[in-house]
Amino acid sequence: EAEPEGRGPPVAVLRGGGATLPEPFTMSGSHLSKEFFELVKAIGESKSKQEEDRIIIEEVTALKKRMPETGTSKKKMKELLVRLIYVEMLGHNGEFGYIKAVELTASTNLLQKRVGYLTASLVLSPDHDFRFMMVNQLQRDMNSINHLECWAALTAVSKLVTVDMVPAVIGDVVKLLKHDVELVRKKAVMALHRFYQIQPESVEHLTDKIRRALCDKDPAVMAASLCMLADLVQGNPSAYKDLVPSFVSILKQITEHRLPRDYDYHRIPAPWIQIRLLRIMAILGAADQAVSEGMYEILIDVMRRADTGINVGYAIMYECVRTVTTIYPNVTLLDTAASSIARFISSDNHNLKYLGITGLAEIVKDHPRYAADHQLAVIECLEDPDDTLRRKTLDLLYRMINPVNVEFIVAKLISVLEGTTDEFLRSDLVSRITTSSERFAPDNGWYVRTMTRVFELAGDLVQNEVAHNLMTLIAEGSGDDEELDMQLRMDSVEHLAKIVLSEVDESEHETSVMPSIVIQIIAWVLGEYGYLIASTELADEMPLPVMMDCLAKITERPDLDGPTRAYLLTCLMKLVVHSGQPPPSRLVQLIEAYGRSSDLNVQQRCMEIQALLQLDSASLVDLLPADASCEDLEEDGELSFLDDFVANALNAGATPYVAPVDEDEEFEAELASEGNTGFKIGAYAAPEKQHVAQGQGGVLGQGGGGPGGPGGPGGMGGPGGPSGPGGPGGPSNPYGSTAAADMMVPPITKPQGNAIGGGGGGLGGGGVSGPWGATPPAAAPAPS
Repeated sequence: EAEPEGRGPPVAVLRGGGATLPEPFTMSGSHLSKEFFELVKAIGESKSKQEEDRIIIEEVTALKKRMPETGTSKKKMKELLVRLIYVEMLGHNGEFGYIKAVELTASTNLLQKRVGYLTASLVLSPDHDFRFMMVNQLQRDMNSINHLECWAALTAVSKLVTVDMVPAVIGDVVKLLKHDVELVRKKAVMALHRFYQIQPESVEHLTDKIRRALCDKDPAVMAASLCMLADLVQGNPSAYKDLVPSFVSILKQITEHRLPRDYDYHRIPAPWIQIRLLRIMAILGAADQAVSEGMYEILIDVMRRADTGINVGYAIMYECVRTVTTIYPNVTLLDTAASSIARFISSDNHNLKYLGITGLAEIVKDHPRYAADHQLAVIECLEDPDDTLRRKTLDLLYRMINPVNVEFIVAKLISVLEGTTDEFLRSDLVSRITTSSERFAPDNGWYVRTMTRVFELAGDLVQNEVAHNLMTLIAEGSGDDEELDMQLRMDSVEHLAKIVLSEVDESEHETSVMPSIVIQIIAWVLGEYGYLIASTELADEMPLPVMMDCLAKITERPDLDGPTRAYLLTCLMKLVVHSGQPPPSRLVQLIEAYGRSSDLNVQQRCMEIQALLQLDSASLVDLLPADASCEDLEEDGELSFLDDFVANALNAGATPYVAPVDEDEEFEAELASEGNTGFKIGAYAAPEKQHVAQGQGGVLGQGGGGPGGPGGPGGMGGPGGPSGPGGPGGPSNPYGSTAAADMMVPPITKPQGNAIGGGGGGLGGGGVSGPWGATPPAAAPAPS
């Protein structure tokens, strides 16, 4: 976007500076061989991916053979690198030629150097080691006296630089901000912008230089600085609000055609620079009245001058609308923006309509009063065949709804819902209609009719909470006026009864066309308030017997799910009670038939209804009173109504109920009775000390001598020595020791074997000699 519109690279011939520029300096392809064009033609004419891969594989083989040849000139190497780019573009590996691209960047021919830089920037991955090999060459080119070499290096820096390379090249880039040639200064600003994108902290100290670049005498440098300033402003708007006068001044100069004609596009002066300035101003003027006031005049002027009837002018007008709706509001600006949007919406061009809908949505978001003027035009867009435009219009209509126009707009949305088969659009429509009806319903009757229609059209897409809210509204009403609430119930009964009649009349077949949720709502409402049909205009056409017959026909349909059929059976039972007449034979047959249903819920309902039908009329009225859905139920946690039943059972000899005892509770009760309900935190008593005499065995393979000494252990696998006599007064024990020792052991006899291959112990401690040691006796005899 920083490139001047309509201006290409310069055409020149250098006579010095170590670089030659081919004449003419173009990339038309005249410097490429016929072989290259045949390759491109073959790729373009390939009929399948397999054929294309075969061509590229042959090309890779040829490149691998020709690139390493010592006699290949740099001019030919340039063409080979271009062919390598084609190889990489088509998904094949060309890493064998990467080093040649790095080598070609050192060429003195500018075109060859640019091809080397271009190839490297396209094929080298960000972490490739060859990028670091190019740092020295980039530094040499940026310090060259030839400004075209500087320009080529800066272009490569913007493409090749990584976070690790920034410190090595940023100094040279900053120096080039003061270069005499405007093209080099512009490229230097673009390189700094790239540094900011990959490592923002690397250029934080250079904001003053970017500000000076904004005031550069060349428009190209100024345009390049706007790109970086846009990112800086996005990150910290408050630090750049002092630049608003400069932005306004630049925008004014552009609109007054003070820039060279090279920047015009279809007679619009520098449109891309205008759009960039408008976006920056929108950020700086947001929620700031003082800053925004300095923009009002120029924004009106830009909108007026951009209204030329061409696409680029429409783009500027749309960006002005976005800016106007973002900055601190101004009535004059908003009026101008709304009138500009009207031209977009009324256009026959789908793209302009989309822009108009999007722009009007921006205005209506904070200023809904502008919606009324364009309401009809927006609604017409709902009938447009463009799906994207219809969805955008749906979003706008949702924002435009208010208590005044809710009936009209919701009616249009329902008509669109009737005609569309797009499931995603239907889901959006149902969600928007439901939310809008709940927020802006003019009265409860309208809400009931609207939501019932939505349930009919797309009941499977409506959340269950909406159906519950609808039934709650019918049952409770507003709560302020009982007469109005009763009228709401009568209107609801009449409306739903008409739906039942039309359903039965229009669908004599056995397949239900209504969603299950609609049938459930009808069953609940008619079951609670069906008796009110006598006070409506349908009293003669649909009395209670006819209503029950129609509902019974719907109940008989085989495609109904279990919960819906249960709703209908309960409704029929309530209507029987309200009518005060015996149940019709059709209902009795239904109950008998579905009493054997595989659905346990339906089966249970039928059994309960059969039991209720055995009661008298007075009991049924007490059990199923009219309009009792909102009555509070009293909870009897003790089940006192069963007291008489329990007493009679006990008198008849039944066993009294004994509640099971929880083991944990029983244990806690025992602890509580003993007064020990906590952990023991005191010190335990010290264990008693016991003196145990120990004897000493003899050496390996030899019996022990001396009084009280047991026989020594035998050699590995050999027999043990004979037991020696016990010494006087020395108690013999299984441990074979006569020396007294204080041992913290309990007063029990502990058997202990001798070492591997050991012999028997002494008298009273002798054991049987075994292959792995002696087995001591279980207890020691009395001392000798």
